[in-house]
Parts: sequence; structure tokens; C-alpha cells
Amino acid sequence: MFGISIYLNEEINEKQQAYIEQARKHGFKWIFTSLHIPEDDSSKLRSRFKQLAQMAKQAGMDLIADVSPVSLQLIEASIDQVEELLEWGVTGLRVDYGIDSGQIAFLSTKMQVALNASTLTNGDWQEILHAGADISNIEAWHNFYPRPETGLDDQYIKEKNEWLCSLGLATMAFVAGDSDKRGPIFEGLPTLEKHRSEPPFAAAIELVRQLHTKKVLIGDPHLSEEAFQQFKWFGQEGCIPLRAEPFTDVSFYQSIQTNRQDPARDCIRSVESRGFAQVGRGTLEPFQTTARQRGSITVDNKQYLRYAGEMQIVLNPLPADEKVNVIGKVIDKDLDILSFIGAGQKFVIIWNE
Repeated sequence: MFGISIYLNEEINEKQQAYIEQARKHGFKWIFTSLHIPEDDSSKLRSRFKQLAQMAKQAGMDLIADVSPVSLQLIEASIDQVEELLEWGVTGLRVDYGIDSGQIAFLSTKMQVALNASTLTNGDWQEILHAGADISNIEAWHNFYPRPETGLDDQYIKEKNEWLCSLGLATMAFVAGDSDKRGPIFEGLPTLEKHRSEPPFAAAIELVRQLHTKKVLIGDPHLSEEAFQQFKWFGQEGCIPLRAEPFTDVSFYQSIQTNRQDPARDCIRSVESRGFAQVGRGTLEPFQTTARQRGSITVDNKQYLRYAGEMQIVLNPLPADEKVNVIGKVIDKDLDILSFIGAGQKFVIIWNE
């Protein structure tokens, strides 16, 4: 479901090797690179690309490269002869202008092919089909947009992805990284303009849950360990992680929890909390019974009788209640994620130390 990007503007060495291993360890499956970024040194493309492909192959990760006829010439390759690239460890090519439907169809019989999701038309698709393409090897990948104000609108990508999904094509979009943005603009590499300054995981969840996106790649060449952990929770456990600041002892609220199947309007209600909150706790006395903002994490105290011990995360601001203890708060960067914790959704609170 998730992938990283590594570019060829610098030597491929232990730095990229460590990043690939970090991504693999956290459940990431794909690596993206581009062979036609103007700032890159074209004389070194072939050797760096080959090194990256070999690293991907060793890690057991797919490598998809954005190519054009010109960039293929620069690495002394061609559409008609991609066997060498496959031997290196390249598993697919993202194709765009200058590569016709017949060439796309041929490539799809050899390797994975990613079409330009943002610009593909029904006429283009019909030509590719008529050329005899192996559609099981074809996906639709959106662009990223380095310049601010040029990213796509969410309604556009939603409608486009609905159509692409109706064709049986898996879709991909990019989100920006959270450090070491790629130059020369250094403003993030997202597909959606609204995601340019958003945390990577929050942006990815919106793409997957609301905008019919099957795969998400980190467009920038770096993702923090903290963000990797968030992606790992979701990718491997189907669980949405929430980072939070504790106000008291929270040792009883560390495990995976589940929102009720009959979700409340004003809060996320943990199914498991009443059970594990009572273990070894005795009576839950009133503590910090303050007003509850969006993102407040609360536990009902003894005054709520049979509800005592129930943990909730507030969705809509609520007044102070002497029966409800406020034990922590979801950090501001993760507040947008709350809307994706619907009925029966698993979640986990990652408490800041």
C-alpha cells in the first residue's frame, strides 16, 4: 500500500541503502524514482539507476521509474529491450508523453506499467486495450507537483479515481515528506495541493479512505521514523495511530482499541476500555474534570457508575463534567485523523514520553 521515493541527483550509497531498509522494515513495498528530472546529472543516470535497482532487488521491493523516450536513451535502454532493466531489479516503468499505446501494450507483457492517472482519457485507454495490453500489469499513477499552488484539487482526483477504479486500475498518489524536502523548490512533492503542508500519514489516510487511492508514495526523499511508525500501524494492523500528550498515568491505555460499531456523534468510544481500565486500578476517582476540546482523551470516573473506566476521544467540544476525567490530548497534527475512526475502526494511542 505504501512506498518511498529515491532520486538520482546524488550518489547511491549507504544512505539510500539504510533508508530502503528502514522502509522495508516498516512494511513499505515500493520505490519510485525518476529518470527525467532536469536538475539531475544525466551522465550519471545509468550507473546510479542500476545501483538503485540492485538495492531494491536485494530488499525485495518493487522499483518503478518515471521515464520518457529521451531518458531511456540517456541510460542506453529502449522500450523494445527492457530485459536488462528487469535483470537489474527494475520491476516497472511509469510512462507518459512520447510513448504510444502499442509500446505501452508491449511493456505490459514484460513488466508493470504505470499510466499517468491525471491525464489518461477513455480514448487513450481504448487504444491501449486494442493494442493487446496485459491489463493485470497496468496501474494509474498521479503526478506530484513541486511548485506551490499547482497541485490537484481533491474533488478532481476523487472523480478521476472513481473512473479509473471502474476500469479495474489501481491508483497511486503522492504525499509530501516531513523532512528533507526535495529541491530546487523545497516545498514538498504532493499530488494534492491541500496536502502540501499536511503530515504525511494524515494526507495518506485521506487518499486511501476518501479518494479511492490504492497506493500512496512519499514524494520527498525522506520520511521520519515517527511517521514510518504511523504507516506501519496502519499497513500491518489496519489500525489508526494517534499521537497524544498524557496528563496523568496512562499505562492502562497502551493497547489497540476499537471504536464501537454504533459510533457516537460527539466521541470515539473504546470498546475495550471499561474492561482493561479496571484491572488493578480500583476506584477511578475524579481528576482534572475540565472542559473537553476536540482531541481530548477522557475516562469516566466512579461517578458515572457502570460507565466508569470507559475511555473516549472527543470529536466535538464538550463542557466540563465532574464525572469525566481528562487524561490527555491528541496532538494538533493528528486531529484531522480523528474523522477516519468510524464504526468498528481499530486505533492505538501513541503517548509522547
